[in-house]
Amino acid sequence: MSPEVPDRLSLTLNALADPTRRAILARLSLGETSVNELAEPFEMSLPAVSKHLKVLERAGLISRSRTAQWRPCKLEPEPLKEVDMWLRDYRKMWEQRLDRLEAYLKELQAKETQAQSAKPKDDNTKDGEIK
Repeated sequence: MSPEVPDRLSLTLNALADPTRRAILARLSLGETSVNELAEPFEMSLPAVSKHLKVLERAGLISRSRTAQWRPCKLEPEPLKEVDMWLRDYRKMWEQRLDRLEAYLKELQAKETQAQSAKPKDDNTKDGEIK
């Protein structure tokens, strides 16, 4: 029996699960850069950063090219669009739920306001004391 090959969405979500990889993607959103420049802000070895880059590359989130000695990394946004499309239905569901909650809260507030304005005012009391 062969191991199941993860689908692209699973690869993308797995890659995004790590804060270091998300930080690398954030840096690459500013433009192409070298592996050494990507590794600078992290307190880890260059081989450890390279492992993170391999996960991102396998998920299709980055691409690497070679120009002489320079190996720039570049963000590939297509897998992020797929995650956004997958989340769209969930976002829509939560927006609908929040809209219903807002309508319900407004209804409760209206009932409370109506009940308070319908209370008879007693002239024999002042600040909760009987005269």
